[in-house]
Order: sequence, then structure tokens, then C-alpha cells
Amino acid sequence: MNTMSEEAEKGPGILDAYQELVHRIEQGVRRMRALAALTVAVAALLSVAYLLQLVLPLTGTTSETVSLTDPSLIAAEVLVLALAMLWLYVGVSDFRFTSRMRGEIAVARGKERRLQEKVA
Repeated sequence: MNTMSEEAEKGPGILDAYQELVHRIEQGVRRMRALAALTVAVAALLSVAYLLQLVLPLTGTTSETVSLTDPSLIAAEVLVLALAMLWLYVGVSDFRFTSRMRGEIAVARGKERRLQEKVA
């Protein structure tokens, strides 16, 4: 059976472990946010590039070596555009998730500070 003194000895260790966990979560959120921002930028760039490739034949521009109106080429470009848009969606979703998580961590930190002030 745990006595009060044993629980008092474990208290600081538990608080230290909690602080370490929160710190690691905050680091993970920063990394995820940076990765999500990079993903959004690359996916947006790819999406615009492939969208321009699809629109280019409508302007009358063609090439002698490659027909921009070739159905297989258009199908490949549509597939790559769909993948880029999916990648963009994942990046935006991750970015929104990390933004919400960062806000929730800030609220938890505020509650933690108020609790520490009450205890002190």
C-alpha cells in the first residue's frame, strides 16, 4: 500500500515526465507544421504546373515532336494533377490539424500556469 510520503516522492517525477511529454508534443507539432507548409507549397506548385499543361493546348500551342492534344498525354497529366491535388489536400489538412493542436497546447499551458499559481 502506498503511503502519502511515497506519493509525495513520485510527484516531482511525474511532473517532470509530464513536462517532457508536452515539450516533445510541441516539438512534433512544429515539425509537422513545417512539413505541412512545405507540402502545401510543393503541391500547389505542381498543381499549377500541371493545370497549365492541360490549358496550354487550348491556346493553340502545339509542338512538332509531342502533340499536346494526345489523349494518353492528357490522361497522364490528369492523373498527375489528381495526385498533386490529393497531396495538396493532405498538406492543408495536416496544416489545419497542427494549427488546432498548437492552439489547444497553448490553452493547456495557460491552465497549467493558472494551476501552478494556485498551488504556489
